[in-house]
Amino acid sequence: MMMATSSNSMVVNTSFDALSPLKLPTISKFKIGLCQLSVTLDKNQNLIHARNSIKVAVEQGAKLVVLPEMWNCPYSIDYFAKYAEDFDDDKDASPSFSLLSEAASCHGITIVGGSMPEWNDGQLYNTCCVFGPDGKLKAKHRKIHLFDTDIQGDISFKESDTFSAGDEPTIVETEMGRIGVGICHDIRFPELALLYRAKGAHIICYPGAFSMSTGELFWELVQRARAADNQIFVATCSPSRDSTGFYKIWGHSSLVAPVFEQVLSGEMIATSGCEETVVVAEIDYSAIELQRHNIPLERQRRRDVYEFINKSEAEP
Repeated sequence: MMMATSSNSMVVNTSFDALSPLKLPTISKFKIGLCQLSVTLDKNQNLIHARNSIKVAVEQGAKLVVLPEMWNCPYSIDYFAKYAEDFDDDKDASPSFSLLSEAASCHGITIVGGSMPEWNDGQLYNTCCVFGPDGKLKAKHRKIHLFDTDIQGDISFKESDTFSAGDEPTIVETEMGRIGVGICHDIRFPELALLYRAKGAHIICYPGAFSMSTGELFWELVQRARAADNQIFVATCSPSRDSTGFYKIWGHSSLVAPVFEQVLSGEMIATSGCEETVVVAEIDYSAIELQRHNIPLERQRRRDVYEFINKSEAEP
């Protein structure tokens, strides 16, 4: 919704109040692990893959670990409900949730747990769970933008036929900074990333499973755009291409920095191929400060032409 303030300007109605200044967290330089997993029909095997990959990332020094979208379940409407878990249920009824909690606690790390199909009050959601080093759930992000597509001769898929959409953005406070969370198609919407940047996020993590066609066209492009526009880090994590599912997955889990060699913005600093692997790369938040000093976008925004307002305060 946009509201006119004059004949030549307008107000963009969003759900945040004001821009938060960048504050460096307790740990501003650390390693991130991106676990690009091969997803099979065997749920127990998927859990074993995840546990082993998390361990590999930790052994290489990762303090923040990210898993792919639908890492415990083939990406197909035929399997989402079958593999879904109620995260409020007991441990035996939610083995994927429990594994992430136990891994975070065992290794003393923060885990952005990709996404899993979640049952809640009779609704099915595509949900990312974030766990702290104590193994406790810090946040849940339910995919906001559901992927519906019909590309003639390529792919026809309607995620909205199965999943309900989430309606809350998610920012998680951790010792490694503020983490914004999006799932796959969420990355295509710059408004969500801008909201996270405005709320002081240092990094946005996007578990995703782009198809071969959308991956080749957009995967790297939108990651670099979100990092460059918002002058923050962006991390993505995909299943590997040999994963079981409705369509073949692009892969290429990546970390994008807001600045590279003090000149370029939105630079890909680490990425995988299409195979099952673990990418470990270093994050240094001083790159955010450097980029914002070099190109002070916030000072250059034309608030006389457009501004952000609190949604609850907007006039009907």
